[in-house]
Amino acid sequence: MRPDITALVGSRICHDLVSPLGAIGNGIELLELTGAAPSEEMSLIAESVANANARLRFFRVAYGSADPAQRLSRSEITATLSAAARGGRLSYFWTPEDDHSRGDVRAVFLLLQCLETAMPYGGEIHVRRDAKNWEVTGEGDRMKIDEDLWTALVTPRARVSVDAARVQFALLPEALADLGRSLAVKIAPDRIVARF
Repeated sequence: MRPDITALVGSRICHDLVSPLGAIGNGIELLELTGAAPSEEMSLIAESVANANARLRFFRVAYGSADPAQRLSRSEITATLSAAARGGRLSYFWTPEDDHSRGDVRAVFLLLQCLETAMPYGGEIHVRRDAKNWEVTGEGDRMKIDEDLWTALVTPRARVSVDAARVQFALLPEALADLGRSLAVKIAPDRIVARF
C-alpha cells in the first residue's frame, strides 16, 4: 500500500515546528521568572505563540498521518478545539463522549475547516455522534457558500480546483473514502448540516 505522502508531509511540518514554538514559549516564561516587567510586546509574543501552538495541534490531527489503531481522547479533542477557538470568531461544541479513532477525528477536523471557510463572519459549530454517524452543524448569521466546493464534497467524481486556503475540500473526500463513508450535506442561508 502506497503511503499517504500528503499526510506524511503534514506530520513532518507539524513535528518540526513544535520545538521552535516550544522554545519561544519557554523563553517568555524564563523572562517572566527573572522579574522582567510585563509589556505589551511580551504579551503579544506569548499570545501569538499560544495561537500558533493551538493551530499546530489542530493541523496535526487534520493534516497529519493517522495510524488506523490510534485513538484520540475526548479531553484531547476538546482542548485542541478550545485552544483553536480562543480569540477567533467561531465557537466549537464537541458533544461525543469517549475516545474516537484518529481517522474519524481527522475527517471531522477537515470538515470543520470546510465550515470555517463558509463562516468567515463567525458562528457556532456543533459536533454530534450517534451509534453510526457523525453530524457536524455550522450556524451563523452570514454564510459564504462556494457551491462548487460543497458539490465536490458530496460528488467524489466531481473535480474542482482548490487553492492552499481550501485544500481541505480536496482532502476530505479522500479521508472519508479511507473510512468507507460518504458525506451528505444540507445547506440553508444560516446553517450547514453535514453527516457521514
